Amino acid sequence: MDYRVQFFRRDCVVCLIAAWAAAWCPCATAVEPAEQIDVYVSGQDGYDTYRIPSVIVTAKGTVLAFCEGRKHSSSDTGDIDLLLKRSTDGGKTFSKAQVVWDDGPNTCGNPCPVAVRDTGAIELLLTHNRGDDPESKIIAGTSKASRTVWKSTSRDDGLTWSKPEEITPATKKPDWTWYATGPGAGIQLRSGRLVVPCDHVEAGTRRRGSHIIFSDDRGTTWRLGGSTGPEADECEVVERTDGSLLLNIRNYNRKLPCRTTSISPDGGISWSAPAFDKTLIEPVCQASIRRYSWPDEGGKSRILFSNPASEKVRQKMTVRLSYDEGKTWPVSKLLHGGPSAYSCLAVASDGTILCLYERGAKSAYEKITLARFRLSWLTDGQDR
Repeated sequence: MDYRVQFFRRDCVVCLIAAWAAAWCPCATAVEPAEQIDVYVSGQDGYDTYRIPSVIVTAKGTVLAFCEGRKHSSSDTGDIDLLLKRSTDGGKTFSKAQVVWDDGPNTCGNPCPVAVRDTGAIELLLTHNRGDDPESKIIAGTSKASRTVWKSTSRDDGLTWSKPEEITPATKKPDWTWYATGPGAGIQLRSGRLVVPCDHVEAGTRRRGSHIIFSDDRGTTWRLGGSTGPEADECEVVERTDGSLLLNIRNYNRKLPCRTTSISPDGGISWSAPAFDKTLIEPVCQASIRRYSWPDEGGKSRILFSNPASEKVRQKMTVRLSYDEGKTWPVSKLLHGGPSAYSCLAVASDGTILCLYERGAKSAYEKITLARFRLSWLTDGQDR
């Protein structure tokens, strides 16, 4: 046989194999790069600084991106409004900002929304204090007033919101001074319970602790759950396949520069003492944890985590992936190597991963950006 025919036949076989692989093997297809969309840019639209990002996806697939609009400075204290932008195309474009809560010169912040599956409502938990009461004075007990807890509800996919309603008596102990909902997002358990992660500071001892609040009536009423600490702070929660809850915590115990975790076997009523997760290094900063898939949905358990993966400086925003309920984190990918701080994760209706996070070139608070990427980008096409 002519050698040219042999080579022709061999090349045809190679082409057929390559075509089959491209069609059926995920690792052989091109991996789409992550998109980065600037949602809030500090200095624009009448606000000095935008901070504290929070993102959820509604039952209809709308992406809701919340944050604090800080009027006159980047300070945690002062005239701060609670803002929202909506996206109906999976986070590619956003509406103009709407003001969910503006209380004049006072502080309305720490957005922590949770989407209710069966009703389609969005319950937004948040906190309030006088604009002339800094955190230090609230903790010291020398402030004019204390920190209070509130909720607002939307029943039209985030277009309008109910007047904020105070729920402090049901969700805050009398001897707690500082208090924060989230920041980030709450979750709905498979049982239907709504769980929102929070933190607090005890009067007198000034010990920091993490806790949750919960609702068993789809957000109509809220109750105080269990606490863990000491030296625990801002946190987020995820439900594990065995029904237990995993709390991932900002850590003030600097024996190790990493996150701590706590486990609840009873839906958030009690919590174990915090344990170090040495893989999840942090510079003392908020972080986000979110379930991507359940074993009975995506073939395996997948949990996502995001934070500035640095021991001393808020930089290197990194997303990680766990296949064993948050015990190990074998997959990680850098979103932004420069200054970065708070973040919040969500999963769009088509499986796209969303990470709304603070970042900049010289400061972490120059803008709030939404990163959109597929699981294939995070895993370099190696997830199965």
